Amino acid sequence: MPLHVLPAPAPALRSVLAALGSPTAVREARTPALRAAQGAVSPELPLPVHVLGRTAPDGTSPTRLAGWRFMIRSGERTLAAADTMLTPDGWAFSHFFEGPYIASTERALRHAEAMPMPCQPRLLSVPELYMLTLWLHGDCTDDGTDAPLAATDLLVPLAPAPPGIAAHRPHRVAELLPVLAHRLTPAAPAPLLGSPA
Repeated sequence: MPLHVLPAPAPALRSVLAALGSPTAVREARTPALRAAQGAVSPELPLPVHVLGRTAPDGTSPTRLAGWRFMIRSGERTLAAADTMLTPDGWAFSHFFEGPYIASTERALRHAEAMPMPCQPRLLSVPELYMLTLWLHGDCTDDGTDAPLAATDLLVPLAPAPPGIAAHRPHRVAELLPVLAHRLTPAAPAPLLGSPA
């Protein structure tokens, strides 16, 4: 699948480049691979990070653009990732990190490239479930800022995925969203002992 990767906002990229050029930011990061990097490192493969909101009564699930994630590479190897966030003053560097979502994202993107239809890759976070998915949006002309989830878009849960949801298995939004909405619905409080049910 031809992946139509969006260009990151210039201020977001500049903030990551500034952090990479700051010995303090790199030294204080909890990323041993980044601290030990020999030679040049560069931010690549920017992906917009959206956060899934609560499902509305009409069944729609709003998303909001919360940041941009860059893979930090040295040669052919990804060492870490850098997140940026939107502040009242614009895009700003947030933090560097390592962990399983980096390799999982790269794996999901490689599989997406082999699919037949073009798409726009994004990340979709479901904070209440500690879940991150690769969101393959079908409208490649979208600017990535506020597009809603389309029923035919694909969501690929990244590892580690919540129990009962298979990582790296693509799901149509129309199939996975009801499962997520059910898990996000607060359970009714249990009656107190000794009180009428």
